[in-house]
Amino acid sequence: MTTLSGKTALVTGSTSGIGLGIALSLAKAGANLILNGFGDASKVIAEVEQLGGKVGHHPADVSDPAQIADMIAYAEREFGGVDILVNNAGIQHVAAVDEFPVERWDSIIAINLSSVFHSTRLSLPGMRAKGWGRVINIASVHGLVGSVGKAAYVAAKHGVIGLTKVVALETATTQVTCNAICPGWVLTPLVQKQIDDRAASGVDPQQAQHDLLAEKQPSLEFVTPPQLGELVLFLCSEAGSQVRGAAWNVDGGWLAQ
Repeated sequence: MTTLSGKTALVTGSTSGIGLGIALSLAKAGANLILNGFGDASKVIAEVEQLGGKVGHHPADVSDPAQIADMIAYAEREFGGVDILVNNAGIQHVAAVDEFPVERWDSIIAINLSSVFHSTRLSLPGMRAKGWGRVINIASVHGLVGSVGKAAYVAAKHGVIGLTKVVALETATTQVTCNAICPGWVLTPLVQKQIDDRAASGVDPQQAQHDLLAEKQPSLEFVTPPQLGELVLFLCSEAGSQVRGAAWNVDGGWLAQ
C-alpha cells in the first residue's frame, strides 16, 4: 500500500462525489488532507481525524483566482504547503452551442479549466522547493471525445489534458509529476440528475440508468470514486513516478469503441 505519511494533499471539490472518494483514499494512505468545497465538511473531517491525519477545510470558490490564492496560502501557513494537488472541482450544463448561455460557458471554463491553471501555478513553486510533488487533474473521458450538448464541458476538459501535458514537460527533469485521470460515467450528483431527467419522462429509473450507461459505457457499470482514489494513490507512488503527462481513461470501455 502507498504510504503518504508526512505529505499534504489538497483536493478541490472534495466535500462530495469523486473528490470525496479521492480525499478519503489519500487520508487512508496517511496523507494530511485539505478539503475544499461548498458542502458540509464536518462529517468528512471527523472521519479523517479518526484515521489519525491532520485535516482542514478551505471554502474557496475556485472560479475566483484570488480565493484560490488564499487557499494555497492557507495550505502553506497551516500545513507547510501542498505536496499532492488533485484538481477535481467541476460543474456541468447541457445545451446546444447556439443556445448555450454565455454566463454558463464562462462559469464552466472558470471552474473546470482556469482553476486548474491557478491551483497548479501556485502549488508548483513549493513542490519544486521540496523536490517532490504530484499534480493530478480529474479530467473526463470528455477530455478525449465529444458529446452533443456539452460544448463548454468538453472544451474545458480537453484544455485540462493539454495543460497537463505542458506541466508534465516543464517538470520532466524533477520529481514532480503531472497527469490527468479521465473517468467515464461515475454516479455523482451531476450524473444522477441526467438519470432523473430521463425518468421524469416516464421511464423506469432503473431503465433510465441502464440506458444512460448503454449509450457510452460497455461495462454497463459505473466507475466508483474509490476506484479513482486507488489510481490517484498509484500515481503518488514510486511505481508511478515515470507516468508523466498521461490522460488515463477509466471508462468501462467507452474509448475502446
